Amino acid sequence: MTAPTTIPASSADTFWADADRYLTRYAGAGDFTRKIIDRAEGSVLFTEDGEEILDFTSGQMSAILGHSHPEIVATVRRQVAHLDHLYSGMLSRPVVDLARRLAETLPAPLEKALLLTTGAESNEAAIRMAKLVTGKHEIVSFARSWHGMTNAAANATYSAGRKGYGPAVPGNFALPVPNAYRPDFTTADGELDWRRQLDFGFELIDAQSVGSLAACIVEPILSAGGIIEPPVGYFAALHEKCRERGMLLILDEAQTGLCRTGNWYAFQRDGIVPDILTLSKTLGAGLPLAAVLTSAEIEQEAHDRGFLFFTTHVADPLVAAVGNTVLDVLARERLDERAAELGGFLRRGLEAIAERHPVVGDIRGRGLLVGLELVLDRETKQGSDELGALVTRRCLELGLHMNIVQLPGMGGTFRIAPPLTATEEELSRGLAILDEAIGDATTRLG
Repeated sequence: MTAPTTIPASSADTFWADADRYLTRYAGAGDFTRKIIDRAEGSVLFTEDGEEILDFTSGQMSAILGHSHPEIVATVRRQVAHLDHLYSGMLSRPVVDLARRLAETLPAPLEKALLLTTGAESNEAAIRMAKLVTGKHEIVSFARSWHGMTNAAANATYSAGRKGYGPAVPGNFALPVPNAYRPDFTTADGELDWRRQLDFGFELIDAQSVGSLAACIVEPILSAGGIIEPPVGYFAALHEKCRERGMLLILDEAQTGLCRTGNWYAFQRDGIVPDILTLSKTLGAGLPLAAVLTSAEIEQEAHDRGFLFFTTHVADPLVAAVGNTVLDVLARERLDERAAELGGFLRRGLEAIAERHPVVGDIRGRGLLVGLELVLDRETKQGSDELGALVTRRCLELGLHMNIVQLPGMGGTFRIAPPLTATEEELSRGLAILDEAIGDATTRLG
């Protein structure tokens, strides 16, 4: 065994040889993007060899203020030199300030916050809390859900990652996804009959349940599931289904929270308040920060029953300070309004592309979280993973990073989520690249 060495930057060939030799691949069948990213600023990534790449995914759907936002940079520099990390039983002002300020952005009774690191961790804590408070163990989530890769979160995830890892935790049930573009229950005029679908879903769940339904955890807009947004009225009806069964409703707003959809929180559209809310990605604007928010009543019951979620980085002051800065910028710049305006601009651009390219089957989403689904035929809605892969590669060649849904049969659906700080000029440039890439890919596919 020898001591690790630090060496000067190597050639690209050596870099990829080292990456292939020393890194564990973690993206399933996917591979690393073969670009060496050197730095990033705003909506743009810069490679080592001088390429500029527009980032239409906000990093991992997280950097809502763009990359290297000057106020985030200043906060990190100041806080890391002042107070970065503590014993988990100690508190600091940034943590208490962030908890209070998050509560102030939310409707009653959501006022108790637990500050953590990742979306998976926040969902793990929320599910653990729900099980403890209700005294039950069964969890319901959407059939195309993605809630994380830790134990309870992974067992409530159905979009990927279930095969090959042994038995799932007993008592996890999948609920059909209300997909208006591809409805499985329809009205007489062919539209999605989501009420009948929801009733049917819970009939199946009730038939399988052993009488221990604890919670339902769902995303307001399913992201990895294809940017699918349930229709208005659905979440109110889902909330009622939970109430009838003594279940808690957990909303996972990892990607929809904090202004991305044009509202501070996506659930505001539906006039409901969840029992537990989880935030992550957008809260840290690219840094590892997450939160679980609930009512004082639920928190008290959890505490009385000995709720335990004591982790190494719970309530860390460094990222809490970043969270406070994120809230500062969101409020001052009115980025909820900006997301709505830019979302309208983006949608109009995508609709213009759809007029030129018959392979564009559907445009959906809200604000700056938009889905674009490519199909081989608009009538049959036949998808094409190959077409999606071709468009993705061509976009990258032309200087635009686009994220395709990494699910078999859904590889023609793009998740478009540029930073809330993007300019109309940047959106226009990205739309022009996408337009060209779709044209090139369809020509190549024949």
